[in-house]
This record gives sequence, C-alpha cells and structure tokens, in this order.
Amino acid sequence: MSAILESKKEVVREISEKFKNAQAIVLVDYKGLNVDKATELRSKARQAGVDYKVYKNTLARFAAQDAGCAELTEYLKGSIAVAVSDSDAIAPAKLLNDFIKANKVLEIKAGYVDGKLMSAKEVEQLALLPSKEELVAKMLGSLKSPLYGLANVLNGNIRGLAVALNAIREQKEAQA
Repeated sequence: MSAILESKKEVVREISEKFKNAQAIVLVDYKGLNVDKATELRSKARQAGVDYKVYKNTLARFAAQDAGCAELTEYLKGSIAVAVSDSDAIAPAKLLNDFIKANKVLEIKAGYVDGKLMSAKEVEQLALLPSKEELVAKMLGSLKSPLYGLANVLNGNIRGLAVALNAIREQKEAQA
C-alpha cells in the first residue's frame, strides 16, 4: 500500500513541476475524442512542443495547489486533459483551438498563463495571437527595413561621389 502512495506522490511531484515551469496551461474536456483523433492530437502536440496528457483529476488538483495555481482545481472535474508548454505561452491555446475547429471535438475549460486564470473565451482569444516566432520575425523585418533604406541612401551618395570624381578626372585629362 505504501508503494502505491509513493508512486502517486511521485506523479503529483511530476505534474507540479510541469505546472511550475509552464508558461501556459490549458485544460480541455476530451469527451467524444476517439483513439485516432487522440493519437493525432498527441502527435501535433509533440510537434508544437506542447505536453498533452490526461491525469487523474485528484492528482492534478494536488499538483495545481502545490504549484501555486490552485484556481485550476475547480476545473479539474470530469474528463479533463491538460496541455502544458514551458516555452511558448500561446502554443497550447493555438494547438487546441485549431484542433477544435478542424475536428469539432474537445471543449476548452480554462487556461492559466503568467499566474492568471483565464476563461475558455480568453484562451480562444489567446489562440488568435501570432506565435512568438511570428512576432520576432515581424519585429526583425521592421528593424531591417530602415537599415536597408539607409544603406541604399549611403550607396547612392558614394555612387554619386564616384561619378563626380570620375567626371573631374576625365575633365582634367581632357585639359592636359
């Protein structure tokens, strides 16, 4: 009996660590999800760097309290799966929202991002934001644009100076 209790404590510690290190946690009701769709979702989650798992609600509740996100405990009832990302705050919401749109199964229950509980509606809105990579690419593009303009202006001035110097040289040669 003690071995079972120890294994459950270990699972709670594992979940708690995931919750503590998470940038985003999304809880979803997976009722109606067949095995093929569940396998497809897990595969997409791995590709997106999201940990998608079904835990026993009791163990997940203990872990949520231990990790400092006790607000999630009220949503850990019924058939709940947990999507966690420790690298991207938008990835779990985007993954689940896209999957729901494509397959018409699952229901987002709640989310937890930056120490704040989010409703299902807020999680859906979060999913509409561009990913971190997209935002970085846009920012770099906007930073590069003025630099290219400056380089072109400077090249134009240097080109103009070279043409003027060449004209002066040709004029001096013609006079000599």
